[in-house]
Amino acid sequence: MSKTIITCAVTGSIHTPSMSPYLPYTPEDIAAQAICAARAGAAILHLHARDPENGRPSGDPKHYGAFLPKIAAECDAVINLTTGGSAVMTLEDRLRAPLRFAPEMCSLNMGTMNFALYPMAEKPRQWHFDWEEPFLKESDDLVFKNTPRDIAGVLQQMGEERDARFEFECYDIGHLYMLRHFVDRGLVRKPIFIQFVFGVLGGMGPDPETLDHLIALADKLLGRDYMFSVLAAGRHQIPMATHAARRGGHVRVGLEDNLFITKGQLATNNAEQVDQVRTLLEEMGHDIATPDDARAMLGLKGAGKTGI
Repeated sequence: MSKTIITCAVTGSIHTPSMSPYLPYTPEDIAAQAICAARAGAAILHLHARDPENGRPSGDPKHYGAFLPKIAAECDAVINLTTGGSAVMTLEDRLRAPLRFAPEMCSLNMGTMNFALYPMAEKPRQWHFDWEEPFLKESDDLVFKNTPRDIAGVLQQMGEERDARFEFECYDIGHLYMLRHFVDRGLVRKPIFIQFVFGVLGGMGPDPETLDHLIALADKLLGRDYMFSVLAAGRHQIPMATHAARRGGHVRVGLEDNLFITKGQLATNNAEQVDQVRTLLEEMGHDIATPDDARAMLGLKGAGKTGI
């Protein structure tokens, strides 16, 4: 059995500050929680930025620059920057920080999709900032745009020009076929690292049998030159991670995907979730990949070749 990579998605762009006092959105908190997650066993840190004044998702390189150097200085985890940003951002805004910092890895959503978050606005709460409730409620008319032209541009600018490797985020079965399309075009290098995403309304539901189907389909479309990881939103995080590990996959946890550590109990930091899944994996007999293991497995260029 090869080593299992734990990715931690530290803050994301979906959850809003009113949902949890532990969701990091200042640069100090993002850096501190990322470093703690790495020390707990996360080999890869998947990072978004937020405006520290109001917690709104941000594509501004200055917001990334306020925490990236500290993370890079205090841990050796692979830094993976989003190119998805937020579904309300333009592609140009989503790419500003990755183009500036040229990280070892980037995420890349493999298609355009409905991105419906409005059920999250139904729970009564005291909103901290005026953007939160409209952002969620208006997502009943929200489309995340990533066309084939957009994807090709990201592959060119981040992959060919900056030598980043990708976390190919597949929210639906069609996204796997789109990935095969870009392999056929010669724009995707192997080994391929797929992140199957479950539980976003507009994408796949968190069903173990769907993951089984995706693995069979990926085997058919991509042969054996790929690895897969799984993230699942909310309460499905650990059950789907467990099933992924049983099927030989890697796992992703973090407050971007799930605010809780157990039913009804908020996670107080990202490291709690990393500890939880690491313990689970080790009890299943898995060896946990270090950052250098992950670099070797994924063919990464190395931290010294980034702009961070």
